[in-house]
Amino acid sequence: MTGLRPASTRVWSLGDKFRETIPAVVTMPQYFHKQGYHTVSIGKIFHNHMPDRISFDEPDLRPAEYITREMVDRDAESFYYDDALKAELAEVRKQRLARNPNAYADGWAYGRSTECSDAPDEAFYDGAQTNLALETLKRLKHGSKPFYLALGYFRPHLPFVAPKKYWDLYDRDTLPSASNPYTPENSPPMAINSCYELRGCYDLEHVKHPAIEKLDEKTARKLKHGYYASVSYVDACFGKLMKGLKALELNKNTIVVVWGDHGWKLGEHGSWCKQTNYAIDNKVPLLVYAPGMSTQGRTCERLTELVDLYPTLCDLAGVEIPPELEGTSFAPLLEDPEQEWKKAAFCHYVQRPKATLDNKWYIGYSMTTERYHYVQWHDWDNDVEQAGKQVAVELYDHQVDPDENINIAGHRRHSKLVKQMSEQLMAGWQAATPDG
Repeated sequence: MTGLRPASTRVWSLGDKFRETIPAVVTMPQYFHKQGYHTVSIGKIFHNHMPDRISFDEPDLRPAEYITREMVDRDAESFYYDDALKAELAEVRKQRLARNPNAYADGWAYGRSTECSDAPDEAFYDGAQTNLALETLKRLKHGSKPFYLALGYFRPHLPFVAPKKYWDLYDRDTLPSASNPYTPENSPPMAINSCYELRGCYDLEHVKHPAIEKLDEKTARKLKHGYYASVSYVDACFGKLMKGLKALELNKNTIVVVWGDHGWKLGEHGSWCKQTNYAIDNKVPLLVYAPGMSTQGRTCERLTELVDLYPTLCDLAGVEIPPELEGTSFAPLLEDPEQEWKKAAFCHYVQRPKATLDNKWYIGYSMTTERYHYVQWHDWDNDVEQAGKQVAVELYDHQVDPDENINIAGHRRHSKLVKQMSEQLMAGWQAATPDG
């Protein structure tokens, strides 16, 4: 949303606020406002506890039925439907806050990991958001300005809360297990996460680091079932939104982009949730529709990054791209998905002490090319936001190992390639820093 990389925003974790680290930044919706657009925000766009109301003309719109004291006390990510479950959650929340009033996930955000209730889509938050978005579109259609509408769905984030009919689409006992339920061969210990996000759910507080104990099959199947149901639920919500866009005849001049902020593990690498540099976590869904596209329905295999979205939307909307943006417009790929494109995509992840076996901070710098994925781990001093000595490296050959099951960085025959990719990786990151 800023068009800048972490090295520029100085945002390394959810607690870092970009309005404090780079107060003068102009976010994507702010920029579109400057170009004459009316900007509206619904749902999770920046993050739950920092929606950045400065960015929108109409910030943080909420379904009327959810504007309650409960909404003020906690975010929609942990809303449930069943009254008995909500009562249970309220009691557990009191116990957790008494135990640790400063904790976020452990004391406030989540309740049970799943909910399956026989209720209509709009009885759950994302269905209600969809209805609000359609009502908003009807209003915006008759406005005097073009609009920029940001809609952030909460599912399939934990907890997996969805109407029963979406759970009924799947037979839990026949869902396939992960094909690689083990940590990659030769993987450094800080590379995998501890599943601490699962422990934020009070029915999963017993979960241990995957290097110590794997999740039992019954729990694993329940979570996978919930994830599938949540994805299908949001898919239905989005389908309803697109049908509404067409009915309003707004599809003829509206650009639509769908993306996720991270991937998710469902037992792959013996782990769950996100919070790693593995491809399954740092690859995200990205779908683009623009009126007049000649390549609708085509798949593009070229490397793109989330930092590219800001310039791409400017490009598609016909407005000047701000020179300070650090991404690249991929609008040309919408006309020719097979043309030559950028050679590498960059990512990073800071592992916190609660995620590591040795209770230390680490940062992993990641670079992905068309064939290889290279990760370089360093000690991390969170107090001064500075990387220390290199402690481990990973290299995966996607041509022969697309699931990243074998770290080949230590093989002698790859030493030259590791050196080359290390130089390219650090050059890429240094170029993205304010002083680079």
